[in-house]
Amino acid sequence: MKTIRSMVIVSGDPVSLQRGASELMQALQKEIKAFDLADEITVAMASDLGRHDALPLVVVYPDAVVYGPVQPSQARLLVEEHLYKGRVAEALLAPVRELSGTIAWLRARKGTLPAEQRIVLRRAGLIDPESIDDYILHDGYQALGKALTTMTPAEVIDEITRSGLQGRGGAGFPTGRKWSFVAGAPGQPKYVICNADESEPGTFKDRLILEGDPHSIIEAMVIAAYAVGASEGYIYIRGEYTLAYQRLEKAIQQAEEYGLLGDDIFGTGFHFKIHIHSGAGAYICGEETALIESIEGKRGEPRARPPYPPTKGLWGKPTLVNNVETLANVPPIIRSGADWYRSFGTPSSPGTKVYTILGNVNNTGLIEVPMGITLREVITIYAQGMRDGRPLKLFQSGGSSGSIAPASLQDTPMDFESFRKAGVSLGSGALLICDDRTCVVDLAKVLVQFFRFESCGKCTPCRVGTQRSYEILTAITEGTARLEDLDELLRLGEAMETLSNCGLGQTAAVPTRDILKHFRAEVEAHIRLGVCPSGVCPMEKAAVPV
Repeated sequence: MKTIRSMVIVSGDPVSLQRGASELMQALQKEIKAFDLADEITVAMASDLGRHDALPLVVVYPDAVVYGPVQPSQARLLVEEHLYKGRVAEALLAPVRELSGTIAWLRARKGTLPAEQRIVLRRAGLIDPESIDDYILHDGYQALGKALTTMTPAEVIDEITRSGLQGRGGAGFPTGRKWSFVAGAPGQPKYVICNADESEPGTFKDRLILEGDPHSIIEAMVIAAYAVGASEGYIYIRGEYTLAYQRLEKAIQQAEEYGLLGDDIFGTGFHFKIHIHSGAGAYICGEETALIESIEGKRGEPRARPPYPPTKGLWGKPTLVNNVETLANVPPIIRSGADWYRSFGTPSSPGTKVYTILGNVNNTGLIEVPMGITLREVITIYAQGMRDGRPLKLFQSGGSSGSIAPASLQDTPMDFESFRKAGVSLGSGALLICDDRTCVVDLAKVLVQFFRFESCGKCTPCRVGTQRSYEILTAITEGTARLEDLDELLRLGEAMETLSNCGLGQTAAVPTRDILKHFRAEVEAHIRLGVCPSGVCPMEKAAVPV
């Protein structure tokens, strides 16, 4: 089977469709097949390429060449010249005037194909995840050997710090700094915990890492333990991840048999052992202190902080807690160096990010791309456009606790700094992409219902706030709410964010806050007019006087 070398993207906006974009796409597919290029070239249609002249447009990616307007009768010329002979079809080129403007995202990725960006997932699907020999054959445990035999613990931490790696679980805290806190904390023993309780709705990136490359997590945890001075580790895994549990269990056994885990690793006198702890379906245990409580055999409820886990964590001892994706970045960094890692992504957010793509797009699934990519690129290149050619209305980043953002932010670089400036949370990496048929009130109601159900009930702001917010949103969907209820929603959100004991309560009000910030007119239409503009809410009762 040949490697995909190019993607042909046809503009599928209403104007392009009116001008024959569908016929053009069919003609391109026919010619690609005629030139025996079907195994090397993919064809997709995207509803918004970020350029709105010379329609219909044809973009050849990753060459960053834009043709337009292109007629179905010109498909053979384009395929023969560019895709078969490898030279630009000059006669079909789009006008140059916008190439430095809204199409800049395409030029920024010139020469880069998606498969070349994999760091965390580079082995997933290529090796036998149940074979330690296969893992070693693909550079496995080289980083561990390098760290234990040629680097001091301080040098390992320094390498991770210089790489700029930030936590991939959602918070984005600098990984090297967290490691240094644990290393410098007094007290023994110390622990390393891998947070694999991936319970954020729409997120399944960690599952693929655990199932496809379990030894990478074992290797990373041993490196981390060496760096911070820990002798014992735990993998806290989501209870539903049965296959991942089994493969981790086998990986631990194999690593112990090979002397890569346990006593006197690499003959250095360093000892480290790993246990697996399965969760019981509580979303709250994704929060690190609730997770620690659960490992200790207690009810999974968040602890008051400070003190924080780096100084007082598992059984009151210094504890390092890192997410699966964060740890999966560690061996490549140690093996290839911080400077190599910084060649990916942006200066403020180096490396790659694994995203799960969900919603109203043609292709859903999982990708690993450089930090700083835009949502428009994700939708156009990886999701192959919006389903049915519908326009993008909003997207939610980071699962239920992530931000709801309007389509106007789809060109914002998806990195920690850029999203923070835009008031958006990058979160865990789940991208819910919604078209114009999505009702923002209904979406917020579903999300708040989730938080209401998953709240541990320990603190009043979260327990009462989520319940009351759900009641108000339900009233809005039924046409029985009043405008002053929106003010109460905001007050509830402020109280939950300020007074809740953990991140669940602090982010539970994000959906209502964001819809009132970006889509207030649509929310008020439910109240003032008694109608749901998207036609989703039942609106069983007439609007009440406002």
